[in-house]
Amino acid sequence: MTPTGSARTSIRPTAAALAVIAVLAAALLALIGAGVAQTGTGELRVPAAGTTSLLRLLVLVALAVHLGELAGVRLARDGPLPRSWSAPASVAGAAATAGLILLFAAVSGLGLTTVYATREGKLLLVTANAFAFAALCAASRRPGLALAPLAVVVGAEALRAHPEPTSPAVGVTLTVVHLTAASLWCGGLLYVLRTLRLRGGDRAVLLRYARVAAWIFTALVVTGTCSTLRRLPLDLVLTTAYGRVLLAKLALVATASLLALTARHRLLHDADAETPARIELCVLGAVVVVSAILTVLPDPHWLMR
Repeated sequence: MTPTGSARTSIRPTAAALAVIAVLAAALLALIGAGVAQTGTGELRVPAAGTTSLLRLLVLVALAVHLGELAGVRLARDGPLPRSWSAPASVAGAAATAGLILLFAAVSGLGLTTVYATREGKLLLVTANAFAFAALCAASRRPGLALAPLAVVVGAEALRAHPEPTSPAVGVTLTVVHLTAASLWCGGLLYVLRTLRLRGGDRAVLLRYARVAAWIFTALVVTGTCSTLRRLPLDLVLTTAYGRVLLAKLALVATASLLALTARHRLLHDADAETPARIELCVLGAVVVVSAILTVLPDPHWLMR
């Protein structure tokens, strides 16, 4: 019979290998996703779409990890807590945003000074500085102060995503709520599962998360639906890259929702809830990748103008 210690030792390298494979797969999907989605649509290719998607993926992951950890610490309450990933995540977010600034300058052929004078450049600069400040807060004695700069990151991303001249306030508000809810869902679940692993399975933490997640999911669905109706004409769903990727995202979100309901059902009936929750986290990771791809695709709303 294999000793327990040996079994755990063999499991850890396997889990690490799977994590590396998942990260590489996510990076590959981000690099080629936009190009594959635009096949046969006749839309103009977005310059450096793959690299931009990858950098935006890092930004979204950084935001989710840091914001989710702030919420997760409150849900965990008393007891041992996993090592904080907030500071490294925000440093990665700042670096990725700086990469987006340099990429913007390279693609547009503009100097950095000129880039900073554009709307896109200003918002990216604000985002990079906000991530850097969030990292400093995370490394300080009062990590909760990072909530303010992270709110700036969310606001800047919402402004970047909605430059439309008509009713921009509505689009910005929807994106702020949607991005916050998505970050709390993904990042919060990640932190809760890390806490469960550290504590050997504290079901009370997962139960508290499940209660909050119900409201988060509601906000996510409502804002996502409203944003989709505003930006995507129904007759362009299958003929545009944006519509195709959005359908993939909806399928993934539906799958994650079913897994979340399964985990909640098992949790209430004292059955294994961690397994479906871990699979849910993997699916949510795919949702984040697809969301990053969506941010670089042409807005189909402009095809109607």
